[in-house]
Amino acid sequence: MADEQALDEVVRFTSDLIRVDTTNRGGGDCRERPAAEYAAERLAGAGLEPTLLERAPGRTNVVARVEGTDPSADALLVHGHLDVVPAQAGDWSVHPFSGEVRDGVVWGRGAVDMKNMDAMILAVVRSWARLGVRPRRDVVIAFTADEEASAEDGAGFLADRHAGLFDGCTEGIGESGAFTFHDGAGRQLYPIAAGERGTAWLRLTARGRAGHGSRVNRENAVTRLAAAVARIGAHEWPLRLTPTVRAALTELAALYGVETDLRDVDLLLEKLGPAADLVGATVRNSANPTMFEAGYKVNVIPGEAVAHVDGRYLPGGEEEFRATLDRLTGPDVAWEFEHREVALQAPVDSPTFAAMRAAVQAFAPEGHVVPYCMAGGTDAKQFSRLGITGYGFAPLKLPEGFDYHNLFHGVDERVPVEALHFGVRVLDRFLRTV
Repeated sequence: MADEQALDEVVRFTSDLIRVDTTNRGGGDCRERPAAEYAAERLAGAGLEPTLLERAPGRTNVVARVEGTDPSADALLVHGHLDVVPAQAGDWSVHPFSGEVRDGVVWGRGAVDMKNMDAMILAVVRSWARLGVRPRRDVVIAFTADEEASAEDGAGFLADRHAGLFDGCTEGIGESGAFTFHDGAGRQLYPIAAGERGTAWLRLTARGRAGHGSRVNRENAVTRLAAAVARIGAHEWPLRLTPTVRAALTELAALYGVETDLRDVDLLLEKLGPAADLVGATVRNSANPTMFEAGYKVNVIPGEAVAHVDGRYLPGGEEEFRATLDRLTGPDVAWEFEHREVALQAPVDSPTFAAMRAAVQAFAPEGHVVPYCMAGGTDAKQFSRLGITGYGFAPLKLPEGFDYHNLFHGVDERVPVEALHFGVRVLDRFLRTV
């Protein structure tokens, strides 16, 4: 088991990393290098040889390998990103980059997304160095840039340009999974991610006839675009159950003593109560309009209008997604991918999933581990180009009322110290036994 120093270090490392402002505003506006150097220094202190890699100045990634005891075994990737989304200090109870530790809680941007996991990884491997522990499999550690935007400077760059650093890796773990989900009825669930919906960020463009705002115009680009956006926003996507979601529904139904009738999934979700939140967003594709750009003066009809849509599609659902967007946009509006990444699926009957389940249950015997599919995406998408099967496993034991999902990108992001201690213990056990 990880030593007491690891429990102290995970708190300090989380706080220190939060204090390094790695805000990613998109478009290349971020500098992860100070956080990367911090992580690399601590990896070197554990006897490892970290490599720092950049596609663009300041957009730094760190990769290191812990050699296992069995050279014939497949390697395991353990990854976390160093960048965070923006935070408005005036909205927070504490400064978002203070890293303040108060009343047993670490506060700041990145506390759950995902400098906590970065700190856990560092604490575990440093504990191994002190205790003389080596895992069976090689463990490749990657701290990445740019996950909160396109990942072009981070995991995408590493997968495309430095694939050799990941030789032998067949599986990987990253965000987000193995956190406590309280169902409001006394049960504690620990969902482990075994899939992700694909990313489809879209740009819609309507063109028409520019003209004076006082005259009738049947070729108004704004009208055409608004109609298409309204159709997309109102569309009811059909149910599509992937193997991961089927497994999640089956296990949840058994846990709650509910008949598993996958012919009426909406009714089944209703019977699951709050636990339905774990799967409700992943039984369908989705497309949410998020931005609208048109015109420059109230009495001028513009010749072009642009909208942006956040689309997500299930494994095997991209063809349906494309066909539906073609139909909903119609002949007067063109659409294109501004950013596209694949959907992922991982087996829930694998020895690796079993090892994750066992590691959680060793320290949370009252908990119920279930598989789930993430509604969004992670760096696992980019690493999948290397044939690496990805799971979401960043363990945290959270108290009731601690709204984990809403703290992602939310105000007053924070993580309990005890949750970090739990994460170190579980991660240590998993990596030793997998």
